Amino acid sequence: MRQKVIILDFGSQTTQLIGRRVRELNTFCEILPYNKFPVGDESVIGVILSGSPYSVYDPTAFKVDLTQFSHLPVLGICYGAQYMSYTMGGNVEPCGKREYGRARLETFEPDSPLFKGFESRSQVWMSHGDTITALPKGFRRIASTEDVEYAAYQAQDKPVYGVQFHPEVYHTAQGTQLLRNFVVDICGSRQDWSPSAFVESTMKELKKQLGDDKVILGLSGGVDSSVCATLLNRAIGKNLTCIFVDHGLLRKNEFQNVLRDYEGLGLNVIGVDASDKFFSELSGVAEPELKRKIIGAGFIDVFEAEALKITDARWLAQGTIYPDRIESLNITGKTIKSHHNVGGLPEKMNLKLCEPLKWLFKDEVRRVGRELGMPEHLIKRHPFPGPGLAVRILGDITREKVRILQDADDIYIRGLHKWGLYDKVWQAGVILLPVKSVGVMGDERTYERTVALRAVTSTDAMTADWAHLPYEFLAEVSNEIINNVKGVNRVCYDISSKPPSTIEWE
Repeated sequence: MRQKVIILDFGSQTTQLIGRRVRELNTFCEILPYNKFPVGDESVIGVILSGSPYSVYDPTAFKVDLTQFSHLPVLGICYGAQYMSYTMGGNVEPCGKREYGRARLETFEPDSPLFKGFESRSQVWMSHGDTITALPKGFRRIASTEDVEYAAYQAQDKPVYGVQFHPEVYHTAQGTQLLRNFVVDICGSRQDWSPSAFVESTMKELKKQLGDDKVILGLSGGVDSSVCATLLNRAIGKNLTCIFVDHGLLRKNEFQNVLRDYEGLGLNVIGVDASDKFFSELSGVAEPELKRKIIGAGFIDVFEAEALKITDARWLAQGTIYPDRIESLNITGKTIKSHHNVGGLPEKMNLKLCEPLKWLFKDEVRRVGRELGMPEHLIKRHPFPGPGLAVRILGDITREKVRILQDADDIYIRGLHKWGLYDKVWQAGVILLPVKSVGVMGDERTYERTVALRAVTSTDAMTADWAHLPYEFLAEVSNEIINNVKGVNRVCYDISSKPPSTIEWE
């Protein structure tokens, strides 16, 4: 039986980060809404309660029946720690001032299993407006900071722990050690969740699930769908047919390059050039959401037309990954948006859905790709928006604008590779602005377009910082774009972070 840790989500922005940290410990975990604990599931070895934007005193705060998992080790983080303390008889009160940012553990109990291996004055990250002022009976303090007396606590007679800081974030220096202590030592994880184990077990499951049925997969050229296709091809071979649609808004030469890569992987791929259809339907459309809807609907039309030619197909495969599924549900369990890149096609075409990567985070998908022997340039590809360059052209779409953006983007991305910077950023691209400005080329006055370069660093795209690329690199790329891309005479660099700015401009 596969072990797992359950993470109950109370609405924290870092809940997914907790999950990723647990997975990095080669331990399977599942993130569920706070009120969806799987009672009776014997594979659960421990429970983590996330933070929350609410106070425990808020009448709309999320509450959970702690007795459901009283037989298991529990770790409460921030709100989770305060909720356990408050529910079991402790005191939680508003802080005099919000406790936010870096702090140091002035004292901690080295005999506590939670702090095994900790160094003195270890840095932690706080983010809360309430604080615990008294512990319930049967609990003891195990760590303090200068401003927070009960920075961490534990029960005296059972493996229940609470921390008012966030061990999952980068700024908590020994956060991974604390989570390791809980997940491995306290919960007893066998640490048997690994890419090789995933590939082996998933191959068996796919062969059993699919049998000799035919499967259709929509490829995007991105990491998720490519790994999904490679895994399925390894499991069912010729019974897999992949469809790669070119909406005319891919990067320069990407349609041909990706098809060549897929051929090298031995995939059975149908490439469809539908650019004329998309340019026609996007003509004169400038509103970002409408552009997305037109492209999404157009993709479904093209994909369906090709898929219906495979008359004996029984399954539709997708490269859906775990963050997609988490984001599709709010913590009440209600669907708020769909991430399925083929919309309602499974029902419309009477196909069953196959999602072999549905339990993986993005970094795990890349590790599985390496386990499958895929080439590094496919595994390390930056994320690219489904609507492609349509959301990097502010305003309406024309072939000439796409040509300008493709040429500028090609220079930028090649430059990142040349300077050894591509793998150091999470995502990079060029945005074509609806702005023209005056310039001088030779002895002539020009009035041409402006492009903005965008590059961010991130671990999960939930937050992102602008990449501090070398001035010399930016100068070289700017010069090359202006000299070689007809129609551009000005290059800017976007130095805004997420939040408040999104990674894409539309």
